[in-house]
Amino acid sequence: MRTKIIERIIKKTEFSAREREGKMRKSVKEIEIEKEILKKLEGKPALTASLIFDDDEIQTMQDYANTVSIKRLGYNDHGPVHMRKTARNALIMFEILQQAGIKFSLEEENIGTAEDSKIAVLMASLLHDIGMSVGRENHEILGVVFANPIIERILAKIYPENVEKRTIIHALIIEAIAGHMGSKDIHSIEAGLVSIGDGCDMEKGRARVVFLLSHAPQVGDIHKYSANSIQKVVITKGEEKPIRIIVEMNETVGFFQIEEVLFPKISDNPVKPYLELYGQVINEELRRYL
Repeated sequence: MRTKIIERIIKKTEFSAREREGKMRKSVKEIEIEKEILKKLEGKPALTASLIFDDDEIQTMQDYANTVSIKRLGYNDHGPVHMRKTARNALIMFEILQQAGIKFSLEEENIGTAEDSKIAVLMASLLHDIGMSVGRENHEILGVVFANPIIERILAKIYPENVEKRTIIHALIIEAIAGHMGSKDIHSIEAGLVSIGDGCDMEKGRARVVFLLSHAPQVGDIHKYSANSIQKVVITKGEEKPIRIIVEMNETVGFFQIEEVLFPKISDNPVKPYLELYGQVINEELRRYL
């Protein structure tokens, strides 16, 4: 029984088994999150999302990144579901900042609109981990290499007659992909939202495949055990600052995810001044980080 469950889960991550009628099949979860994202969008951002969701090359890159991450490296989800969750998280924060009257970097510098910023955040979120199709080390830089031609052709459809806008947004997307790990300096709110959106995808489902594959101790186990303790990440309006993030867990090992995965993405992030961050073991008091 256990073997059959594992096989069913792995099947969802294997791009080679997901081709039907010339199109890549998607999991129920992928489709569900796509619908959530599209409900938040209109105009050019909605067109951007649709173009990405319907693109076979992008889908294949996302699926293969997950194959490498889970099957070869024994790591957690870095595939299509994760990248869609990152986009959803980033868009939630985007809307909260917009409602609070915070200007995004393109607006503040008078070189773009909030719509342009949303397109950059959306595209970077949905492409940020495609470099995992090679491996973990420097995957954000490898992701830039793979993403460049994809960004170029998608933006050509969104801004067909505006070279200046395409060029600026392209550079912003590259900043967000290259800086999403928190190990490289980023300077825009747009890139900051992508990095934090990525860090907020830490709920227990993200580690379930690798957790079922093996219980044998190995380097990196703390990631899967800590991630498995995270029950929910809530992104909502804050009381003292615009955004509040609460990470709920059932065991204290979950604080590893906050302190070693999420907090480094926030500490030097341009979004940090607008953020409250809390961790909480269920039925215990909140622990405030920011």
